[in-house]
Amino acid sequence: MKIADDIHNYYERLVSQHFAALKVDEKYDEDFIADLTCVVLNQLPTRYIRHEVDMAFYLPASERFEMENKVKTAIDKALVFMTTHHTN
Repeated sequence: MKIADDIHNYYERLVSQHFAALKVDEKYDEDFIADLTCVVLNQLPTRYIRHEVDMAFYLPASERFEMENKVKTAIDKALVFMTTHHTN
């Protein structure tokens, strides 16, 4: 088993999904997005999984909703922070 290949933080996927919905890649360059991702993920708890299907079957809807809200809040805060502190 290789941890980098077999295990990942589920919040990474949620953040990526929200970035896609917000079209972050159309608004910011890669360096900004990399920094933004770090700022966002550092605000969130970790939720390690091996398989995406595990989350689909075993995560209650209420917990999924809470996770989504945490991601949205973290992205909002990170965007404010990054746009006021980021230098090119």
